[in-house]
Amino acid sequence: MTDTPQGWAHLLADKGPKLASYFLRRVAHRWDAQDLVQEVYLRLLRSSGTQNEPVRNPEAYLFTVAANLVKEHAQLRQRAPVTGEDIDEVIERLATPCEAGADVDRELRRRRLADVIGRLSPKCRAVLVMHYRDDMPYRDIAEALGVSTNMVKKYIVKGLAACRQGMQHYE
Repeated sequence: MTDTPQGWAHLLADKGPKLASYFLRRVAHRWDAQDLVQEVYLRLLRSSGTQNEPVRNPEAYLFTVAANLVKEHAQLRQRAPVTGEDIDEVIERLATPCEAGADVDRELRRRRLADVIGRLSPKCRAVLVMHYRDDMPYRDIAEALGVSTNMVKKYIVKGLAACRQGMQHYE
């Protein structure tokens, strides 16, 4: 019987790699995927014995719980304010030099880029963070911020143009 803690543990041991792969394709960081696998198991344990009927398709139930967790995780990330650490991650990605010789002045590039990004509007910064840090598609960013996908594209173009213009004197 799968509705017991032992049954869920056996199912998770069997489907764990598939579940981890499912999460890795849907979240930004490996550690988030690992946390979500553990959260699935906890939710399955909490539901053990509380249902009136046994689960007919345990694997489908497992992945339904997983899908709901991915949605919750995305909603929490979208509600979280953009922090300095998030901006640092975007700066890191955008400041990576294209030539090996440019490594010498990487810190100067980072500071200059941080200054440029700091002058962008909050929505423009949020769009850059969601796109470059979270690898979110335009459609998801638009839903999170309550704007059109066309507006998301404009924010990205505007942000990158500001970065290019701010860095042109540096280059």
